[in-house]
Amino acid sequence: MKSIKTDKAPTAIGPYSQAIVANGFVFCAGQIPIDPASGQMIGGDIKAQTERVLDNLAAVLAAAGASWANVVKTTVFLQDFKDFAVVNEIYGRVLGGALPARSTVQVAALPRGVAIEIDAIAALP
Repeated sequence: MKSIKTDKAPTAIGPYSQAIVANGFVFCAGQIPIDPASGQMIGGDIKAQTERVLDNLAAVLAAAGASWANVVKTTVFLQDFKDFAVVNEIYGRVLGGALPARSTVQVAALPRGVAIEIDAIAALP
């Protein structure tokens, strides 16, 4: 197993890796809307938070040698399911033709009170 670390995504805020490469797959930890440059939560609505989360995940995937085209599974965690339509539109735009399997769940709470967290699993090219 190989731990992935990039300064283009937020550093881990606990005892875990941004991603792990194992057996030809990249297992990305959930990303929340933290600006990697400042280490601070971004302000804004669900749109801004979703875009930041997807940018963070793309950076982790790139550091591992993968991209959205290699993603086989994502999990989207939402604080409020009423945000689903907005998140779905941004997700579809960012991922383009990539259509990984996906689960979307509403949760009682997310780290630091954010509205969204997304994780991903990708097959290395």
